[in-house]
Amino acid sequence: MTFFSFGQSLPDGFVYLSDLDKTIQSELRYLGNNNFIGKPIDGYHKNCIIVTKETAAALQKVQRFLQKKDLSLKIFDAYRPQQAVNHFVRWAKVLEDTLMKKQFYPTVPKSQLFKRGYIASKSGHSRGSTLDLTIVNTKTGKELDMGSPFDFFGITSHALSKKITAKQQKNRMLLRTAMVQNNFRPYKNEWWHFTLRFEPFPKTYFNFPIE
Repeated sequence: MTFFSFGQSLPDGFVYLSDLDKTIQSELRYLGNNNFIGKPIDGYHKNCIIVTKETAAALQKVQRFLQKKDLSLKIFDAYRPQQAVNHFVRWAKVLEDTLMKKQFYPTVPKSQLFKRGYIASKSGHSRGSTLDLTIVNTKTGKELDMGSPFDFFGITSHALSKKITAKQQKNRMLLRTAMVQNNFRPYKNEWWHFTLRFEPFPKTYFNFPIE
């Protein structure tokens, strides 16, 4: 085990991203209320990004590329403990809890979230090499317009959706190209979602908290 600056002893192979790169921005959505459940999620205790060492190294390359354009990565979620995934599953089964439906899944019945693949009992995030992220203009501090918000359940969030403007498609393609060129695999249903190719823990789902 190795000790890192946030005070938690992480499993071998994991790092705090800010120990390696303090320029990559973060807004852990599951730490607060601005997410599809509307409340903090189990296992999220601090706004810190935890990833595998290999993922951190690849992200640094993406960031160097974007910085040349006065842009920066902004991460919404990275490593996600299994307890958080379990929280999502419990929530999905309580059909009357639709606090955030209008904002995050206006056209999808909550009863269909499992069937349509929006909620699952296992997540690649728990393996430490999957990320949800976007791009920020460092001069304005604003996120690039990607055509749909992070975690919006609907076809406009599909990575190659044509139901968005040409500018929004261009912004998505900038993110996609930067990630793919640095060894990340995109997910077709979520423009923000990428997984490191040849990830170091392809079959291990971790459950240590984010703190």
